[in-house]
Amino acid sequence: MTERKKHGVTFESFVDKQIREAQEQGAFENLEGAGKPIPKGTGPHDELWWIKGYLKRENLSTDALLPESLQLRKEIEKLPAVLIDMRLEESVRSHLHDLNARVVAWIRVPSPPLIPISPVDVDAWVEQWRVNRAAVDAAARASRASSPGSSAAPTTRPGWWQRLRARCAR
Repeated sequence: MTERKKHGVTFESFVDKQIREAQEQGAFENLEGAGKPIPKGTGPHDELWWIKGYLKRENLSTDALLPESLQLRKEIEKLPAVLIDMRLEESVRSHLHDLNARVVAWIRVPSPPLIPISPVDVDAWVEQWRVNRAAVDAAARASRASSPGSSAAPTTRPGWWQRLRARCAR
């Protein structure tokens, strides 16, 4: 809306004027879905077809629709799978501290449903990550060593960035 309604002009006539001017300028021509029926869902909850389409179109998870307490609980449950993909202890600690900050913020001002949630023990999770990460790395080394066409010893020295990354990961 580019102009404001003038005093004394009725609201309906102001809106009608805006629409008419937009039509004259061609603002409603070549719109996506013009002349087609509004899409409907085929499932048992047809009234939610628009939000399902929005989530699919924006590539969002349905977890975004959950209350904050349930989101936090689900995130805590998924921690092992999330942490195992992280390569650096610093990243793991950062993720856990961020999660704890959000849990503490929710505890200070809880919103329903009130589900018991407490901050995670960062040191315990980091120790578990170290054990899991060592097992994953050992399995990866074993699979590389046993794959056909590969030798047990590397033929070239790793680059400086790989040596630095390995040193930082310790």
